[in-house]
Amino acid sequence: MTSGEGTNAEENEARADVMRLIFGTMAAQAVGAAARLGVLDALGERERTAEELATDCGAEPGSLLRLLRALAGLGLLTEERPGAFRATATGRVLRADHPGSFATVARVFTEPLMVRSWERLADAVRTGEPTFPQVFGRDFFGYLEERPALSAEFNASMSQGSRSTADVLPGAYDFAGRHTVVDVGGGDGTLLASILRAHPGLRGVVHDTPKGLAQARATMERAGVAERFDEAPGDFFASVPTGGDLYLLKSVLHDWNDERCVTLLGNCRAALPPGGRVLVVEPVLPPTVAPELAGFYLSDLNMLVNLGGRERTRDDFESLLTAAGLTLTQLVPLPLPSTFSLIEAAAR
Repeated sequence: MTSGEGTNAEENEARADVMRLIFGTMAAQAVGAAARLGVLDALGERERTAEELATDCGAEPGSLLRLLRALAGLGLLTEERPGAFRATATGRVLRADHPGSFATVARVFTEPLMVRSWERLADAVRTGEPTFPQVFGRDFFGYLEERPALSAEFNASMSQGSRSTADVLPGAYDFAGRHTVVDVGGGDGTLLASILRAHPGLRGVVHDTPKGLAQARATMERAGVAERFDEAPGDFFASVPTGGDLYLLKSVLHDWNDERCVTLLGNCRAALPPGGRVLVVEPVLPPTVAPELAGFYLSDLNMLVNLGGRERTRDDFESLLTAAGLTLTQLVPLPLPSTFSLIEAAAR
């Protein structure tokens, strides 16, 4: 092979890589369409034809066949014989009855709610401000507050996204000696329910907006811990409930800019009793880019365009804590399958 041939091969591969990235939006929408149509639910564990699935999914058979082949190309299905498909292990995660289902996540993260602001990413990078208000006329959470059905769907997607962390956090932190965990911005209580189930001596409080709390009671009842749980509706930028000795914030700080985070952490600091702790559960970016964490860098941009928040490094978290009157006491990665870290802080 001549050097020119090698260069051409490298350029062709580079162009193919760029094309795959450009087509990423289309791939995401194919996955979202599969979730909305219930393709994987209708497919189950069987091999089924496009015609059979079209009846169950309420779709035109020829168009559904085209979607199924795209999904097979993405690794969610296999085409066992012409026009007949079976789910792969990846595809099964889009089933509603899968214990690790991401079906709601797939629907929400391909909704206009999430993707329209990305069309103006360049504007957000130029200004440093979210573009969601330009597109929808409201801030992200204000928009959700006015749409109860969409808010419930968003809360459900957050619950699905929290399951891997909920599975490991109860055994990854020493809850001994604690009596009340206040889950600040805890939504439907998925994480808190897992902690209470694993630690029968604890009580718990979920603090969120009334819409955010809408499914929390049902979550606690399903977990069998409702008698040790209280709801505390309110605005965590104004104050957080007193009476806890452990204040938990999971995937909350990344929604907000530094100023808002310092306010929220300061409210937690004000509520801390002697010996109390603040426990932050978030991704922690390394000082320089790690390609295997590509999803977190995309999440960082999602925070930029939709909310004005960001993902952060250890130094970033330490600065926020210090400004709020807290001291970082430990930072440890959670066990797999969670990709988050646990950040503990005490009053200074």
